[in-house]
Amino acid sequence: MCDRIDAHDWAALARLLHPEFVCRLAHTGEQFGGPDWVRFNAEYPGFEQLELLDLVASGNRAVCRARVVGGSQGSDEEFQVAGFITQRDGLIAELVEVWADCDATPPDGTRVQ
Repeated sequence: MCDRIDAHDWAALARLLHPEFVCRLAHTGEQFGGPDWVRFNAEYPGFEQLELLDLVASGNRAVCRARVVGGSQGSDEEFQVAGFITQRDGLIAELVEVWADCDATPPDGTRVQ
């Protein structure tokens, strides 16, 4: 899944999805079916790269963490995303994504480098 997103291979990404696929974005409450989720990714403004950083899988479940880079208004932006995946019939049936902005400032205002 991550390789296909990074390659911007939207047709191949769609083939990985179960007909009853649903993606929930935990941070916004949005929910997408398969075609809408693929389109959301394909049309996301400024998306450039997705790098898989960590993957843990067992049975029909997997969790991944990735770094996403994109640009808007002339500057690069970096995000981290965690994806919680459930597979059914050999395809991705459910995905819950949790996104974080890498430029966020901790509540006390300090930042560890």
